[in-house]
Amino acid sequence: MANILDIRRRIRSVTNTRQITKAMKMVSAAKLRRAQERALAARPYAQMLTNVLKSLVSRAEIYDPETGEAKHPLLVQRPENNILLIMVTGDKGLAGAFNTNILKAAARFLASKAGNNIEVEAVGRKGRDFLRRRYPSAEPRTADSQTAARTTLVGEHIGVLNKVEYAMAADLANRVSERYRHSEIDAVYLLFNEFKSVIAQRLIVEQILPIGRIGVDEVRQADEMTLEEKERALEAAKGTGVGIRPPDTREADAVAARFATAQVDYIYEQSPEQLFQSLLPKYVVIQVFRGLLESVAAEHAARMTAMEAASNNATDMIDSLTLAMNRARQAKITKEIIEIVSGAAAAG
Repeated sequence: MANILDIRRRIRSVTNTRQITKAMKMVSAAKLRRAQERALAARPYAQMLTNVLKSLVSRAEIYDPETGEAKHPLLVQRPENNILLIMVTGDKGLAGAFNTNILKAAARFLASKAGNNIEVEAVGRKGRDFLRRRYPSAEPRTADSQTAARTTLVGEHIGVLNKVEYAMAADLANRVSERYRHSEIDAVYLLFNEFKSVIAQRLIVEQILPIGRIGVDEVRQADEMTLEEKERALEAAKGTGVGIRPPDTREADAVAARFATAQVDYIYEQSPEQLFQSLLPKYVVIQVFRGLLESVAAEHAARMTAMEAASNNATDMIDSLTLAMNRARQAKITKEIIEIVSGAAAAG
């Protein structure tokens, strides 16, 4: 049986660990609230941009009436020979299965596109490290490149998720769009955690180029939360001030949607065709920006849940160690009593 002093040291060590995990849970909860607010604050702009584009589609000819081909290069459909995947993971661990699930989803996606040239832009340290161990790093392909089908890491963005900046998302999205314009890539996919609330999130692969239907998410792969994961997240959110359900924005969305459906002949400062040409790249930017914001919120939610589970496990371990210490102390007392009684009997 373990020494009582050793058990007390272990209890003290686990107690200190529990204090750390509880503090980390509250820190993650505070960061999650801010991340939710940022994602919600970006929604009106994205919603109005989408509805303006829908309005322009009904007033401008975006497809050639004779050939049926798209007039904007970001709408052009091509066979998927060269694919770009933007994978968003976290920079840090201690978030449960958050990063592991993303890497598994990425592996499934890469397997489904076997036989194509696949380039990966890694956002987050965990994804970058995973890809570095398995795939070579290379310069982005050009339209003239002729290489055998392979998967390569062509970009990495580390430390940008601490505070997601619109400029960073715009730079990444514009660079990707420019490569698509020049036919260097034939399709662009974004892998991230779509976050609505603590219990309403899913891991998705969304196609962002070529653009299909304005305002419709082109989801190609999705992993929903299990009932057990929702229950754990719900338990972790109690007493933290984190919203359990997504905010009700139906009224605001309906007001914004009227712009696209209103039977009004708007007078634009430029022609509808010119506006559509200039606004469509911003639509790609806002999709990437939304993916980064929601992924950050999902990571904090996962870390909050993981730290709640760690705190509960520490409590269970303390109870188990306390029981073992009491048994060891009782055994020591019993042994001493037997020794005293045996000594007295021998003396008598």
